[in-house]
Parts: sequence; structure tokens; C-alpha cells
Amino acid sequence: MQTLFTDEYFMKEAFKEAQKAADIDEVPVGAVIVSNKRIIARAHNMTEKLQDVTAHAEMLAITAASNFLGAKYLDGCTIYVTLEPCPMCVTALYHAHIEKMVWATDDEKMGFMRFGVQMLHPATSYEKGLMAEKSAQMLKKFFKDKRK
Repeated sequence: MQTLFTDEYFMKEAFKEAQKAADIDEVPVGAVIVSNKRIIARAHNMTEKLQDVTAHAEMLAITAASNFLGAKYLDGCTIYVTLEPCPMCVTALYHAHIEKMVWATDDEKMGFMRFGVQMLHPATSYEKGLMAEKSAQMLKKFFKDKRK
């Protein structure tokens, strides 16, 4: 029996958030947080709109998920994000005790993996590369359009 709620399904939901960001001229990054196969938080980058350098998709999703759960820890939760988290976001995910991270494309300039997996909470697992090409194309198009 095939399950509807796969990693690919949830990553597609993160891409819907990334498109919302692109639609309002934000860097197209989206995130969803899942608990028990249910999306409990959705967010996209809003740094320009909110004039807040910390308003990354992951940070906003952490806040929304914590509010939904009524707890500061996101035990048992998975975050799906269209771009590798930066050091700020992965540190917040560390302190939130996120169980698993899944991201689409690597961020060679600002991604946390430049500093190694020691930035992850010891109980956090990760997967990368799911729908990476789609994410890379979306980001390239956004920045190409910005340079016009």
C-alpha cells in the first residue's frame, strides 16, 4: 500500500510556500513542519516584507509550530525546507530539538553544512537533495530576474 504522506509530498508543500515568497519578491524559500504526518506549520521567507533579517522561512515555521503545539520543543517533528538552512536557522532548529530535517538544494555560500554536522542536535537526522533541481532552478530564476 502506498502512503500519500511521503517526504516528496511534504516537500511539494514547502515549494508552495517558496512560490508565495517569490510572488511577493522575497527569496523563494519555503518550509513546512510536520508532526505525525500532519503539517502543523507553514512559512516562507519574509525578510523584506517584515524588514527583519531573522524572518527566514525556518524561523517563522519554528514559531508557528511551537505555537501550534504549545511547547518550545519540536520533538518528533520534521522540517521540510527548499534550501539548506543557514547557521542561524539550524541553531534555532537545534534548540527546538527538531527530529529530522529534509532540504532540497544545498546552499554553498550560506548553508550550515560548511561548518559540519556538529551544528545539528545529536538527535536530529537529515536528508538532502530531495527535489534539488527544482529548488535550484527557482532560486536561479529569482536572482536572474533581480539582475534585469
